[in-house]
Amino acid sequence: MDDILIRGGTLVDGTGAATYTGDLSIRDGKIVNVGGKGSNAARVIEAQGCLVTPGWIDIHTHYDGQATWDPYLSPSTWHGVTTAIMGNCGVGFAPVKAERRDWLIKVMEGVEDIPGSVLSEGIRWDWETFPEYLDALDRSPKALDIGAQVPHSALRTYTMGDRAIHHDEASPADLIAMRDILREALEAGAVGFSTARTFLHKYDERKYPPGTFATEDELMALGTMMGELGYGVFQMTGNHPAMEQEMPWLKALARHNNLPVLFNLQQTDGAPDVWKRIAESLDEARDEKIPLMGGISGRPLGILFSWQSTLHPFIAHPTFQAMQHLPPDQLIAALRKPEIRRKIMNEQAGLRDRRAERLFSTFSKIYPLGDNPDYEPLPEESVAAIAARSGHPALEIIYDMMLENDGKAILYFPSFNYSYENLDHLHQLLLHENTVNSLSDGGAHCGYICDVSMPTFMLSYWARDRKRGPQLPLEWVVKRQTSDTARVYGLHDRGLLVEGHKADINIIDPDAIRLYGPEMAYDLPAGGRRLVQRADGYVATLVNGQTTFENGRPTGDLPGQLLRGRRGGHRP
Repeated sequence: MDDILIRGGTLVDGTGAATYTGDLSIRDGKIVNVGGKGSNAARVIEAQGCLVTPGWIDIHTHYDGQATWDPYLSPSTWHGVTTAIMGNCGVGFAPVKAERRDWLIKVMEGVEDIPGSVLSEGIRWDWETFPEYLDALDRSPKALDIGAQVPHSALRTYTMGDRAIHHDEASPADLIAMRDILREALEAGAVGFSTARTFLHKYDERKYPPGTFATEDELMALGTMMGELGYGVFQMTGNHPAMEQEMPWLKALARHNNLPVLFNLQQTDGAPDVWKRIAESLDEARDEKIPLMGGISGRPLGILFSWQSTLHPFIAHPTFQAMQHLPPDQLIAALRKPEIRRKIMNEQAGLRDRRAERLFSTFSKIYPLGDNPDYEPLPEESVAAIAARSGHPALEIIYDMMLENDGKAILYFPSFNYSYENLDHLHQLLLHENTVNSLSDGGAHCGYICDVSMPTFMLSYWARDRKRGPQLPLEWVVKRQTSDTARVYGLHDRGLLVEGHKADINIIDPDAIRLYGPEMAYDLPAGGRRLVQRADGYVATLVNGQTTFENGRPTGDLPGQLLRGRRGGHRP
């Protein structure tokens, strides 16, 4: 007898092939039968009218700290994620000497906007080396499978100390030591190595994480370690407008290793057409069968403005700064007072960052989001257009809009991937064989970004709701975030509905699937805040053959496991 029979669902198997109706049987955490009629089972889940898909595999998250206290890695599991890869962008918490723990927290807080108080309260430090960190993750209960990459900033600082923080060039002895530590981590089960060269990542206001200015020799010395071992992903976040300059050495590394080299590919307003030339480089890599991959998002990466957010146009106004630590209800009550509103509107913002000035004053790219969020808004829906029609100043409109919904309303600034004011270029990139769905940033940017709902958006918008341009086939959307993402990290035991694969499965009502607007929650350790986003339509999620969520609620089962590299045991 089988453990579970999922009966009569529309099977979307993750290969991109056409859907079909049939049963799916599970025994001992594995899929044992797909299609046709299933046999007897201890439990039957009726799935008529529902989609049955592999579980979503999210390869760009920042749950490195949260994984030590939250078995659900919420909100990712609210959106059907059954495997998550963390340790991206060169930041993380291992290896680390005890005296550097607070410093690593400070870096993560600055780069990924995860409150330092949350990390200090929540992380249970019981490791120094990366293998010890993996063992700590292994011991933690989990509702999904997780994998960890070695972050460059932690590795460099562990090896070089203050010289790493001061961006000294690594000596030959430093490179040997870093390579030895990286080898140890990969052999213990790390699934890759990550680094960042972007100037967007800062901590302590104006400091850049170690590794930002690393030479190509250092990056190649570390990157080729995975080639020597025969497994592991090299992941990099670069300066998006200048990514063309990085392509030659990234391509050389991918060719040398014959392993995935994954870089973040974003469209920026300052260089809106660079993505086309990078796509041409990816065309060449595809034709040469070089595993150079552009990690893309399925929608604009958006900054969210609200009175509770880390960023909004009044954040540097002295009157607001004097009130910002009030409890939310008291803050909103104060902001509603005419004299407070008048004072804020008439005073000069104390901004010192030109990018922030542009961000807060580009009213043509600020949109109301609402509880039925539109991530491809029309130009006439922008604050600039509303101001032109109404005759009211744009800042007054923003102020009043953020007071709506009891002061919880959110405005949307698509900071990447919206230079053309539509998603047509993403449609092209989502069809490219050498791009992969990425950049949900689960666990990060708690106060101003919430893109963790990307898997649900892909299903609801690209496969069903888009009206401003071509949609994508349902089968392709499922493939993009199951077998395609699994393939990048060599996870050959998941991402498909085939016999013998892990029973990581989503059962979804295609008519009910929808996203709600983001909201601010205060549920992190030490009362920390974070933006979360909920969804309807997930009937059930299974991990390793056990039901972890039903109708959006956790069941209490925690069957998740730590992924380990090929020599670590879990991964085939």
